[in-house]
Amino acid sequence: MDLILWRHAEAQDHPMGAAGDQGDHADMARRLTPKGEKQAARMARWLDGLLPQGTRIISSPARRAEQTVAALGRKYRLDDQIRPGASADALLDACRWPESRLPVLLVGHQPSLGQVVARLLDMAPGECSVRKGAVWWLRYRERDDESTVVVRCVMAPDML
Repeated sequence: MDLILWRHAEAQDHPMGAAGDQGDHADMARRLTPKGEKQAARMARWLDGLLPQGTRIISSPARRAEQTVAALGRKYRLDDQIRPGASADALLDACRWPESRLPVLLVGHQPSLGQVVARLLDMAPGECSVRKGAVWWLRYRERDDESTVVVRCVMAPDML
């Protein structure tokens, strides 16, 4: 199974500053900045040429994540399980890891995406940070009765 994790692009600051809670109404409504719109468009062009047909695309319902995935121009589904502050377990459950037959593109938030990467790559919790607008492409494979997760690619929008 291929799992492609895409962090939403750069978004507006929370209107309440540090006092705002992750996942509150104001946080869920935050939009991409003009820079974020460019990041999403660049990454979407790159991804569109690589994503296999039939890839299931799932996005957080937060406005900034939905704007990011909309740049791809493909059909997607919003899933409340991957909203800001979601656990790594919730994200893996939403994409049916590792049982899904189809590749899954999941558009979400930090620190949840970094927690998924850390878990799947046997890193210490909290050790992995996913940059805004970046993609981590992971593959689960079984060989000789052993399962492994390999990193196929890590790409940031400023590298395109």
